[in-house]
Amino acid sequence: MAEAYGPEPAETMSRDELAVVRQRRLRDLIDRLIAADGLQGGRLRAAGVDGGQDVTLDDLHRLPFTTKQDLWDSYPYGMVAVPREEIAAVHGSSGTGGRPTLVAYTKRDLALWARMCARSLACAGAAPGSVVHNAYGYGLFTGGLGIHQGALALGVTVVPMSGGMTERQLRLLADLRPDILTCTPSYAVRLGEAARAAGIELRLKAGLFGAEPWSEGLRSTIEELLGLAALDIYGLSEIIGPGVATECLERSGLHVNEDHFLVEAVDASGAPVPDGTPGELVFSTPKEAMPLLRYRTGDVASLSREPCPCGRTLVRMSKVLGRRDDMLVIRGVNVFPRQIESVVVRHASPHYQVVVDRRTPMPRLVVACEGAGQGLAPALAAELGLSCDVRDLPPGTIPRADGKAVRVVTWDSGEPPLPGLD
Repeated sequence: MAEAYGPEPAETMSRDELAVVRQRRLRDLIDRLIAADGLQGGRLRAAGVDGGQDVTLDDLHRLPFTTKQDLWDSYPYGMVAVPREEIAAVHGSSGTGGRPTLVAYTKRDLALWARMCARSLACAGAAPGSVVHNAYGYGLFTGGLGIHQGALALGVTVVPMSGGMTERQLRLLADLRPDILTCTPSYAVRLGEAARAAGIELRLKAGLFGAEPWSEGLRSTIEELLGLAALDIYGLSEIIGPGVATECLERSGLHVNEDHFLVEAVDASGAPVPDGTPGELVFSTPKEAMPLLRYRTGDVASLSREPCPCGRTLVRMSKVLGRRDDMLVIRGVNVFPRQIESVVVRHASPHYQVVVDRRTPMPRLVVACEGAGQGLAPALAAELGLSCDVRDLPPGTIPRADGKAVRVVTWDSGEPPLPGLD
């Protein structure tokens, strides 16, 4: 059996060595932003920063933030810091109301992205001869092409399936016998259930599942269905795409590639939070085409600098609890959808949907799922600190997703969003 690819030397540097690299990245980033003389450079000058030599890592939390609104306001090329002819690719995603967030890449950016995704596959135990079944979507969304490029950079075989076509996915999973699966966690469940129903035996060893928050309970479900080690992968196109952070086989947190991406966790006011405390993730990225200083992601997680048994010394982040703007406030209680998922998958099936019923001044939380047991309602109340209206629906009622699952819907008026609700 081939030995798995190990971590790169940069992933096992001492914290002091990492600090030197991170300091250089920060100063280079500031120099480039000021030289570009755009929005971020102007903010730095307004904050009294005239060049990278003016700052140290200890000053990072005092520097101005960048937000998604800045990208929207500068659409499509206003944040680009290189001549237009140096842009090799454009990726992006749909934002609020379908408003696109576009991100540019140079050839060197694409090469860096491929290396980061190669690291992610190595974290999953990829070895010479590995076959990666890539069921992330290809296109503007960065998932499919990021993993594809990473597999090529690592030197393993990639099957570029993209999303959907579940029957064809199962056929190639059975025939090509890949050892690594990459897709969203919700689609991993769908593939696992479809394979079991069809009596297909899979040979998978590990999977990299991301693009949506998911719970430890869903991890157990995926591992039981697919017979693999289910690992989390994190990224966003504004920073680089998938490959910003990845769990290793120890499953003790996601290793952030901080030799390239400076990460912080802050509270609602923007102040740093201690390690181990959930906060909004903030990243600075040295990308050539679109460098960003202190980009507020909206994703909530905690950081840890404890050593990992795998030997990597990079800072680790917890699984994302949810998005700051996805947090539900129900009768004064803050609720993340992932908290609900962690309970639902223990007491029912992984097929569920949260309905926020806002037809009255006091909203109620309806948790609709298939196969709900009697213990679900009290377990949710204990986890969330408020009561929920639990509805047990027939199998097949909850919509299945080929990519990201829609977990939360709002019921403002009219017909219920799911049958069986009233």
